Amino acid sequence: MQPLLSKLEDQDSLQTLGRASVQIVHDLKNQLNGLKLYATFLKKRMERSERPQDEQETVVKLMAGLERAASDLSTLVQFGRPIELKKQPGIDLQKIMRGVVIGLSTPTGVTGALNGRFAIESPDTSMPGEFDPVALADAFKAISLGALKARRPQDSETPLKISMRREQSRAEAVIEWLGVSLDHDPFASFAGSDEIRMSLAAKIIKAHGGTAKYDSEALRVFLPTTA
Repeated sequence: MQPLLSKLEDQDSLQTLGRASVQIVHDLKNQLNGLKLYATFLKKRMERSERPQDEQETVVKLMAGLERAASDLSTLVQFGRPIELKKQPGIDLQKIMRGVVIGLSTPTGVTGALNGRFAIESPDTSMPGEFDPVALADAFKAISLGALKARRPQDSETPLKISMRREQSRAEAVIEWLGVSLDHDPFASFAGSDEIRMSLAAKIIKAHGGTAKYDSEALRVFLPTTA
């Protein structure tokens, strides 16, 4: 009978597997980007040759699918790598969240706007801390979009309520996305694109010394603040 691997050997094996998986995912992403480039050339050729509209729409849908797949693979690569933060002192969490909501409410060339879909409740005082504003903005965006899709049916036509408060006694900020109905914790799941992004968001928050969890129909984030 072969002896079981020691705990140290087992950990080394998992780390090696993790590094290999990240490289494989990275290579797959590059292949998808190549396919997207070919699809772009095909789309332009079809437009010049005035192909039927339904054929052109099929290529557009193909490109959108390739874009989503490449984006998911990019998120997996990010998740598999250590989080490298560029923290700055005195960053206000309220400003980050409001910037995210404004960004989601502004139309882009890729997606439409989510105007009127968010309602933020927060105190008049700021919530400063030592944060990486870009990384946290990405995390808050992923959580906000995930919360929109996981809302209770009866709340789907009303703005998503985002509550922000500061616990002075614990020097901690609490951010809640309310009215969410799920049968699992999306911060610890890879069940789909939204869960992958929310798991990465939880990893970013943990790197800031905080926590992210789902319970009682709310997504909650806890982050340390300064005076």
